[in-house]
Amino acid sequence: MGPVLGISGHGTLTITISGLASGQAAAIRESLLASNNRAGLGPALTFSPPLARQSELLLCGTPGRLKQVAAGISSPDRLLLDLSKKIDSLLDNYTRSDYKIECREKVLDLGNHTHIMGVLNVTPDSFSDGGQFADEHKALSRAREMAAAGADIIDIGGESTRPGAEPLAEEEELRRIIPLIERLSKELAVPLSVDTYKAPVAKKALEAGASIVNDISGLRFSPDMAKIAADYGAAVIIMHIKGTPRSMQQNPVYDDVIGEIKDYLAEGIEIAVRAGVDREKTLIDPGIGFGKTLEHNLTILNRLEEFRALGRPIVLGTSRKKFIGTILNIPVPEERVDGTGATVALGIERGARIVRVHDVARMAQVTRMTDAIMRLNTK
Repeated sequence: MGPVLGISGHGTLTITISGLASGQAAAIRESLLASNNRAGLGPALTFSPPLARQSELLLCGTPGRLKQVAAGISSPDRLLLDLSKKIDSLLDNYTRSDYKIECREKVLDLGNHTHIMGVLNVTPDSFSDGGQFADEHKALSRAREMAAAGADIIDIGGESTRPGAEPLAEEEELRRIIPLIERLSKELAVPLSVDTYKAPVAKKALEAGASIVNDISGLRFSPDMAKIAADYGAAVIIMHIKGTPRSMQQNPVYDDVIGEIKDYLAEGIEIAVRAGVDREKTLIDPGIGFGKTLEHNLTILNRLEEFRALGRPIVLGTSRKKFIGTILNIPVPEERVDGTGATVALGIERGARIVRVHDVARMAQVTRMTDAIMRLNTK
C-alpha cells in the first residue's frame, strides 16, 4: 500500500507520513536527514518512537521549507523518490488558492474572494424555511433579492434532503424547479446550481440554464450523473453523505471521520474525471449534517483545512443546521443566523472557498470581513 500522507496547519504546516513499518520509518528518517544535511538544510522533522509494527514521521515547517525538504531527497530507493513527489504534490494542493471554476459561459474566480451560494429551496417541507418559497413568484423574488445582496451563485433545490426525508418523484421535482431555472437563467448574471442527486433532473436543469450540479450523494446515487455533467460542461459539487437522507442520522459511526470523508471525496473526483468532467470543474463538500453526529460536525469544522490536500475548492454548508441549534439551544432554524456566522468565519479561515447560506445579506458581511482579515483585502 505504501506510505499515507496527511497535512494540517496554517503558517507552519505538519505533514504526517504514516502506514509505515517501523523499519521503513527508521530508514526514511535517516535518508531524509542525510539528504537534507547534504543540501545544507538541516533537520526539519520529528520522529515518533517505533511501535510494534508501524510508525510515523512528522515533517514540520513553512510550505517553502517543506518544499526544500522534498527537493533535497536524493536516493536510489524508489520509496523515497515516490515520497518526495507525493510531498511536493501534497504541498501544491494544500497551498493552492487560484481556483477559477468555469460554469459553461461563466467563471467563478475563487482566488479573488470567498463566494456565497444562496440557498433557494422551492419545497413545501424544507427544514430551514418551511416551504416559504414553494410558490414560483415568491421564489423568483427571493432569488433576485439574494443576487442583489451579494450571492455569487443561486442553488435551487426542489426536493428536501433533511434527515428522515422521503424521496420525491422525479416528475414533481422537475415541475418545481425547471420553470424557475428557465426564468432566472435569462434574468440573473450569476450562475445557477441545481441541487439534485437525480441524473434526469440534472439534465433538464442544465438544458434550462443551470451550470452547476450540486449532488449530495457525491455522484453515487445516480450512475449517469457524472456523464451528464460532462456532456453539458457543468461544474460539479461532490458532497459526502453517509447513508441516504432517510437513514443518514440513524447512529452514524466512523472509525476516522476525516479520513473516510477524504477518501469518499477523492473517489468522487475520480468518478467525475473518468466520466469526462474536467478536474478543474470539480468542487468538494464534506457534508455537514449528512450522516454526522454533533461531534462529527464539530470535528469537520475544526479540521476543515485537511480537505485542502485534495486540491479542490471546499464548499461549506452549515447554514441554520441542527447542530448549531443544539449547541445554542435555538430550536427555530431562522434564528440560528449568528451561530451560522461563526461557522462561516471559521470555515473561511480553515480553507472554505464557497459558503452555502440562506441569509445572504448577513453572511456577505461575515465573508467580506473575514476575507479582509485573511487577505488584507479592503475591496
